[in-house]
Amino acid sequence: MQTGHPPVIVLMTDFGLADTYIGQMKGVILSLAPSAQIIDLTHAISAQNIAQGAFQLGKSAPFFPEGAIFVAVVDPGVGTSRKAIAVQCGKQSFLAPDNGLLTALFQTGKVTQCVTITNERYMLPSRSSTFHGRDIFSPAAAHLASGVALRELGSKMELAECTKIPLPGCESGDNGASWEGTIICTDHFGNLITSLDAEVLDRSKEWLIGAGNHQLPICRTYGEVADQQPLAYTGSSGMIEIAIRNGNAAERLGLRDGDAVRASAASSMPFSPR
Repeated sequence: MQTGHPPVIVLMTDFGLADTYIGQMKGVILSLAPSAQIIDLTHAISAQNIAQGAFQLGKSAPFFPEGAIFVAVVDPGVGTSRKAIAVQCGKQSFLAPDNGLLTALFQTGKVTQCVTITNERYMLPSRSSTFHGRDIFSPAAAHLASGVALRELGSKMELAECTKIPLPGCESGDNGASWEGTIICTDHFGNLITSLDAEVLDRSKEWLIGAGNHQLPICRTYGEVADQQPLAYTGSSGMIEIAIRNGNAAERLGLRDGDAVRASAASSMPFSPR
């Protein structure tokens, strides 16, 4: 993929940073595409949490330039019959296991092409059954960055055949008077990112966020509450988040990924955690 600028390759995995996996992936990429700019989106997706990875990828991709190539690896089925795929979504490319990790991209309606990565010419000659991030996805991405067309990576796959999974969302059973969701993930600061989309909340009402035994007002920013006090707010992803000003909400409030949350108009009934 040649644009006149150094190609951008974006990595997202659940590998963490304690081991050499990410370094090896970068080494493969730079050996094949030495001019590539490699960006680490995150390597802190919770282990094997495909839905969390899909959410983070979908929320992040719009902030990258046209022509960006994403390598996304959250792959509990590595080495099995699950396919390795490459898709074109708008003017960006994405390489990932076909396990639902690209679900958020399919939901945009912008995916126009998908191929299974089967052409061994664009893989490493010797391949591990447990590290396709290095041996299949990284070299394929490097070849794309060097100008190889996505269709050359393998065989066409119908978009309807690609795996999609349910992603965390929010639902209302009372015509928008309240919304129920879950905690999707916890960031480095201990802030809790929920599946409550701020766009569904009627802005003419005041809302409370219920989580565990806590009822939190929705504020605009951290400074609207006293130090060490909890709050809810609309995060940079557009989702409702829960935090403690200058503190760790996950630890202090005893909440974790997957816990139920509820947005209620201030006059509604209190939240009862399930």
